[in-house]
Amino acid sequence: MLKLLLKPIQPELMKLNLLIKPQLIAVLLLLSFTVSAQLKVAQIFSNHSVLQRDQPVKIWGNALPNSNVNVSFLNQNVNATADNSGKWLVTLNAMSANKTPQMLSVKSGPQIIILNDILVGDVWLCSGQSNMEWRLKDANNAQTEVAGANYPLIRHFKVPLELEFTPQQDLNGGEWEVATPKTAAEFTAVGYFFARHLQKELDVPIGLLNSSWGGSQVESWISNAAIKSSEVLGYYAETMPRNWAEDAQQTEQKLMSRIYGSSNIDIEKINENEYLNPTYDYDKWLNANVPGQWQWSGFPSFLGTVYLQKFVEIPESFTNQITEFSFGNNSGEFELIVNGKTAFKGFAVGAINTKISAGTWKSGANNILIKVSENIDNGWKWMGFGGNKNDFYVKTEVDKITLNDKAWKMIPSWQSERTYTRWMNNAGSIIYNSMIAPITDYGIKGAIWYQGESNAGRAFQYRKSFPLMIENWRQYWGYDFPFFTVQLSSYGGFQSSNEGSNWAELREAQTMTLQLPKTGMAVTTDIGNPDDIHPRNKQDVGHRLALSALKVAYEKDLVYSGPTYKSVAFTKGEAALSFENAGSGLMAKDKYGYLTGFEIAGSDQKFYYAKAEIKGDKIIVSHSEVKDPKSVRYGWTNSPIDANLFNKEGLPASPFRTDNWKGITENEKFE
Repeated sequence: MLKLLLKPIQPELMKLNLLIKPQLIAVLLLLSFTVSAQLKVAQIFSNHSVLQRDQPVKIWGNALPNSNVNVSFLNQNVNATADNSGKWLVTLNAMSANKTPQMLSVKSGPQIIILNDILVGDVWLCSGQSNMEWRLKDANNAQTEVAGANYPLIRHFKVPLELEFTPQQDLNGGEWEVATPKTAAEFTAVGYFFARHLQKELDVPIGLLNSSWGGSQVESWISNAAIKSSEVLGYYAETMPRNWAEDAQQTEQKLMSRIYGSSNIDIEKINENEYLNPTYDYDKWLNANVPGQWQWSGFPSFLGTVYLQKFVEIPESFTNQITEFSFGNNSGEFELIVNGKTAFKGFAVGAINTKISAGTWKSGANNILIKVSENIDNGWKWMGFGGNKNDFYVKTEVDKITLNDKAWKMIPSWQSERTYTRWMNNAGSIIYNSMIAPITDYGIKGAIWYQGESNAGRAFQYRKSFPLMIENWRQYWGYDFPFFTVQLSSYGGFQSSNEGSNWAELREAQTMTLQLPKTGMAVTTDIGNPDDIHPRNKQDVGHRLALSALKVAYEKDLVYSGPTYKSVAFTKGEAALSFENAGSGLMAKDKYGYLTGFEIAGSDQKFYYAKAEIKGDKIIVSHSEVKDPKSVRYGWTNSPIDANLFNKEGLPASPFRTDNWKGITENEKFE
């Protein structure tokens, strides 16, 4: 039976109350009410806050129900009356930028809250997944950058990572920090470099409201109401979980469907003893990386006991001597079963290394079955095995067989206790509810967004889900604030258009979102790392975002974007491409002056790497095998590092295609 990761609320207190006299209970309740009625200001306000200039500023919090609250700041005194639940809100008149630290006071009766070092400037919401969350201390030249981070007019607030199924009224923590060498190491690197550029250009305080979470999907950042009313995600609203119990149940059903093709399985009838039989069919089991943490490889949330299986060829020389078995590290119950018989069983505490008796192995294929519980490492639970690839082997004094690869198969032990953790990718709205909803009254100048890696498998759907999120946020803030996104960088394979690319399709979806007003995009394919999903060059990312902000949000006259595809004219044997945002001219960023990264195809949709030449303000593309071209694509691969079209201002062109042929993600949907 499924055992959920849910506990009764304060059972110890419930038991204790049975022993307390009614009169004392009344006193305790009064004390509790008095504490809860203490004057409070919302968590987003603290020392060193930056308030948004040139628009009314809301300040809110809690106090004694129906009590008067006074807020004083920069010669403004505003009063409000708390409602029956104690909530209060005041609105200050719009203010110009102010670089001189000010004091903000909140009073209610004898209670007073004083916040110091408050500035008025521009606040930018920094959101997305890990590349936005990526800290300054992990960026390129981190030591130098952190040491030089002495910018008293740049402030940073990190929204705590929380998940909830209903919108929350306040954050659970966080505070504003001034950019100094002691604090800036933990700032969002992209946000910091963005702010540094803006602050130097504008000479006003810049606040970074960092609400980001690694691995998150766009659907988790959209409100429940928006999901229900949307044409793209409305279907999901009918089945989306309403609490953690339903979320766990759905997660288990999805896991079972992945393994068995259906969630309608009576797991009580599964006989795990059959796994000991080497003729058992393990092919339906899930793939597991060794080493690795499985929540990042299609096995999220699950905590419990699993079976791991692989057939391993063992030479004759291993059969009659003691061997050494090593399997990385784990902290939990561990059982090694070889050819249906237990060879080792015990509780692992870190490194797994044991001697195996002579006669355990047989010559030829051996069925290795491992039964292991969840890993407990310094209080953090996860599934999988740690260590490096050299820590997985079976060996004698002279021979060694490695066990580290992706050929292992894995299945949960349905007969054992299991739980499902709160995983950010499980459900829609659960990040919005806890990390966006509590701050929508806080005035912002605009938002910068770096996300999409987790949505690449559903890139076609992202065409609508991403703009849905932008419009959703703008609705709750009450105005169309500027919104700038980072296009996916280069990561992964170098496939051509003939194989297709979900990352290319996601970039296309991001580009299509520029149809919304007051938007911009930083192209970063030239500064990525095919081997690292977290490229360390965050300096150029922040700089390019700042260029978009200066152009769109601050109406500066500058070139803020690289070339973007406008139109194509097909003639016999070639295609002529026209571009917007060409700046002072198109150029090939190559010492030989050749353009690369272009493909061309005819009506058969077979693509060839093409010859491309700059002729005036156009690019002419051709290939000898394509007599009647119908499509041109540029940078249409996961890692388009050879794409070298730029404008003379040094900004790269966005990948594009001229066709609308069906892609590889068109049928994929969020579940």
